[in-house]
Amino acid sequence: MAASPALPTRRIAEQYLATFSSLVHGIDLKALERIVDRIRSVRDDGRTIYIAGNGGSAATAAHWVNDLGKATKRSGQKPVRVIGLADNAPWLTALGNDEGFDRVFAGQLENFAQSDDMLIVISASGRSPNLVKAVELARERGLVTIGLLGFDGGLLKDMVTEALLIQSEVGAYGPVETAHALVADIVTTCLIRDVAST
Repeated sequence: MAASPALPTRRIAEQYLATFSSLVHGIDLKALERIVDRIRSVRDDGRTIYIAGNGGSAATAAHWVNDLGKATKRSGQKPVRVIGLADNAPWLTALGNDEGFDRVFAGQLENFAQSDDMLIVISASGRSPNLVKAVELARERGLVTIGLLGFDGGLLKDMVTEALLIQSEVGAYGPVETAHALVADIVTTCLIRDVAST
């Protein structure tokens, strides 16, 4: 039996890394600065940040909730009040089953969201109906809304207060989601380095 030809691993890796490098170099640093400043303001005011995403973006959201909640305490600043809206599986599935999957985030926000809190949505497509509904509710309640988006930004690009767009070809989920994780880590690092003055 003849061995199957080897996959072109090196070529795939080189193409992926070239795509990712291009996306990273295209990050809008001014938008990133504005987002950090807005998160600082919410932190300093003792308001709450909610973070939501689907699939890989839900994993990024959960990781970021952990880092914002724990790692930023090293700064000596107020702790960041942060909640992951994809992390409560019983509530998420109850809302999805009883009210529809497009309500899984908005349904939770209805219980908590107050004016001047913050909602961060993470979405490669910018078109997820449950994130769109969450942003609509957040806007009604007077929340600051942030979007980490990909592709062309989708519907969410023009709905959120601040958008950081990883502009890419449609369907480039892997590189976009990895870039979003990198942005989240940069933001967290900025907040960790906010050493409180004595």
